[in-house]
Amino acid sequence: MELLRGSRDDRALRTAAVLRRSHPADKELQLAGLLHDIGQMLRPGDGVRHAVLAAEAVRPLLGERVARLVRLHASAGAADGADGPDGPDGDADAVASLRQARETAAACGPDAGVLEDWRPLLELVAAGARRAAGNATDPLGRPRGSVLGRT
Repeated sequence: MELLRGSRDDRALRTAAVLRRSHPADKELQLAGLLHDIGQMLRPGDGVRHAVLAAEAVRPLLGERVARLVRLHASAGAADGADGPDGPDGDADAVASLRQARETAAACGPDAGVLEDWRPLLELVAAGARRAAGNATDPLGRPRGSVLGRT
């Protein structure tokens, strides 16, 4: 939140607001719209790598899908992603929606509201990402922390 507060431009807020209206059920896409340009704030002037930087920053907090959408939103992001623009889950439509929302937000965009309005959604998706990480399996297929099968 502090990083987002430091932005002088409310384009990210407008992008997220466009996505909230066009894709109300896709919370991860909305957050990708909110966070898509944080790489430019993390390392100003890093040009084409901003999408990769942003994705790596959000992955541990918000999960793989948000990170993938953030990475692929830039045309350079699609080129250096191993899974391509469709991703393993077929997110080509979501990436296209993110790009379109970004363009709409740049033109004028709707009233973006305030950053604090997004805190509950950030917390909700972060909690889901933590649960998903906690349910990840090890190479042998047992859930992490499971006592089943231990001797």
